[in-house]
Amino acid sequence: MGIVKIRKALISDLESILKIYEYYVTNTAITFDTKIPTIEEFNSRMEIVFKKYPYIVAELDGEIVGYAYTHPFVGREAYDWSAETTIYIKNNMKGNGIGKKLYETIENISKAQNILNLYACIGYPDVEDEYLTNNSVDFHKHMGYKWVGIFQKCGYKFDRWYNMVWMEKILGEHKPNISPVIPFPQFSPEILSELGLE
Repeated sequence: MGIVKIRKALISDLESILKIYEYYVTNTAITFDTKIPTIEEFNSRMEIVFKKYPYIVAELDGEIVGYAYTHPFVGREAYDWSAETTIYIKNNMKGNGIGKKLYETIENISKAQNILNLYACIGYPDVEDEYLTNNSVDFHKHMGYKWVGIFQKCGYKFDRWYNMVWMEKILGEHKPNISPVIPFPQFSPEILSELGLE
């Protein structure tokens, strides 16, 4: 495998990113989307993230092979120092360390933004099946996330009920008079380079 490059996502990457996501919508319960979003819907989702949070892609030989981003956790102001993570890797590229590289970059960016808590919302089966395994939970454990809660049988897909779990990673110390969160678009090219983004 060649060298994987991590960079900021662009709107021009939309179709490549959506293609990766389509596999998970159609073939898995990793996402609880049951229909593939339209280009317009997916564009709107990306635009919302771009306003404040990082949206990054992993590129190998000019091809996007994975992506990750953070977005608001709940959305009220007091939650500003928390963010929810999302990550998807091209199906035939899993197990190559791409997810780890994306998540390490997301964590570094989040720390630079003054975000203290990261959360992952993960589909979880009572019994592993062809649509959903424990791989995502195991990956997050490996990345230092802790299991903090479960919602029982809250997602219905492929004529089956699935659970959802929350996992949490604490990035820094919770002190009074915390500095405000810095929107990702305000980062200079020099800071982006220091954070490992090309």
